[in-house]
This record gives sequence, structure tokens and C-alpha cells, in this order.
Amino acid sequence: MTSDVAARQVSPGISPREGKTVTGRAISALRKSRLATAGAILVGLFIIMAIVGPYVAPYNPSATSVYQLTSPSGLYLLGTTQSGQDVLSQLLSGAGSSLELGFLTAAFATVLSVVVGVPSGYFSGVAGESLSSLANVFLVVPALPLIIVIMAYLPNRGVLTMAVVISVTGWAWGARQLRAQTMSLRRRDDIVAARAIGEKTWRIMFVEMMPSLLPIIISGFLFTTVFAIVTEASLAFLGLTDVSSWSWGTMLYWAQNDQAFTLGAWWWYIPPGLCIALVGMGLGLINFGIDELINPRLKVQRNKQRGSAR
Repeated sequence: MTSDVAARQVSPGISPREGKTVTGRAISALRKSRLATAGAILVGLFIIMAIVGPYVAPYNPSATSVYQLTSPSGLYLLGTTQSGQDVLSQLLSGAGSSLELGFLTAAFATVLSVVVGVPSGYFSGVAGESLSSLANVFLVVPALPLIIVIMAYLPNRGVLTMAVVISVTGWAWGARQLRAQTMSLRRRDDIVAARAIGEKTWRIMFVEMMPSLLPIIISGFLFTTVFAIVTEASLAFLGLTDVSSWSWGTMLYWAQNDQAFTLGAWWWYIPPGLCIALVGMGLGLINFGIDELINPRLKVQRNKQRGSAR
């Protein structure tokens, strides 16, 4: 009898079928959460905007015109800049770059946090402590000042470069959360049984434990996405990105550089700032829905509120 079959007989709680069941229950619970549903709809609208934006933009976002610094009108729905550029076209064209950077950075950071956080919590002794110390070093480093210094000296400031730099400085907090959860899971009966019968270590960490770690991983992914989008806007505002390509941060840079606030051109800087805030709110609502799923206290409190409302 192989070790996999033996593991299923000794501890059926770690079977792949149950892993799928746990994940299915989590997805079903998120669908029932009003917060998660509202957040998913909001983020979905911005994703659609990022995909179709460049194709439905009424004008070339970089094209100038004689209609300089005009307020929103029928011709220019969100007005124009000091150079006569259409703000709506810039907003639609910049959505793709901002969201692409956010999701790409979150993907890189999530992989790093899983690769370091799960083994550091599973292994004891020198191996686990070494990985934990590595996460601690990156955790105490001030992220934004370090990113500013690195970006100032990089010749290429494209989306991929920024994603790598931001993810390298933003993965440690997720690794710490995964380490704490993994240390709790490794003492569970089914995990101990799998280890006792010789189940492969990598399978225990990245297959058997993964359904229980998935809500934390998703939550970390969402938070890192918001962090990356806000960081890109901050870097662009300081002129440390490629300001020749359009993003919401680039729009804020040119608005600040051309003194839009002093000129009272609110239609120039409020739309990109509002889009960043709404994306962050949408991702935050999804995160709140995940918190309700993994935090029993929030679930009990929600049920009490529903009972009192009835």
C-alpha cells in the first residue's frame, strides 16, 4: 500500500477531496457575504474598465487641443488638462497600467510570502528560524523610502520593474501571518498522522495545509494589491516612474506639476484619486468578507445582528 493511500486511511481529513470541499465551502460563504459581493462587483467594474478602456477612450490621451483647461462638458465629459488633453481618455487608458501593476506585484509578493512563510512555520530548529529571521529583516525595513531610493537609480521604470521592487519590499508581513498559522496547523492530528506515515514534506505544506491557509493568502494578495497601487501613485507623484506612459499616478503627477489645484481644475486630479480610493474600497470589502469567514467572533457577531434585526 502506498503512503498516499495509507495517509487517507489513517487520516481522511487530509484527502484531496476534503481540500476541495473546504475550498468550495469558503467560496460559497464568500458569495453569501454582502460585503464581499459588493467589493467583487466594484473591482470587477474597474477590471472591465482596464480591459476595454483604451478601446473606448474618445480621444488619444496624449493628444493636445485648443480646448485648454475646460471644465466637464458634452464635448469633454471630464474636462481637459492645461495642454488640452482629454482627462477621461487618460483615466480610461491609465486604468490598465495601475491595475496591472497592483495584481502583478501582489502575485510576486504572495509567492514569496508562501515560499518563505509556510516552511518557516512548518520546520523547527535552524531551518525555520533562519527563514523567520529573513522575514523579520524585510519586515523592519521602511518600505516606501527604500523603494524611492531604488527607483531613483533604476534606468528602466516600467510596470514589471516596479512590480518586482515593490513586491520584494512588501512580502514579509504576509510571510509572518502564514508562519503563525502554519505553526498552529502542524500540530493538528491529521498533519501529525501524515508526517508519521512518511508523507512527503512538500505535499503536507503545499497541498494538505493549503485549504486552511487559502483565506490568509487571498487576504494578503488583496492588501498587497492596494499597497502596490497606492505606492505606484506615490512614486509617480514624485516623478520616479515613467511619466510618459499613462496611469492614475501619472495623471496625479501632471496635475501637480501643472498646478491643477491652484488653478481650481478639480476635474483633473479628483477622478484618478477617486478611482484609486474606490479600488481600495472594493478590495477592502472583499477582505472584510474573508475576515468574516475565518474569524469566528465576527461570524457570531454578524449572526446576532441579523437575529436582533428580525
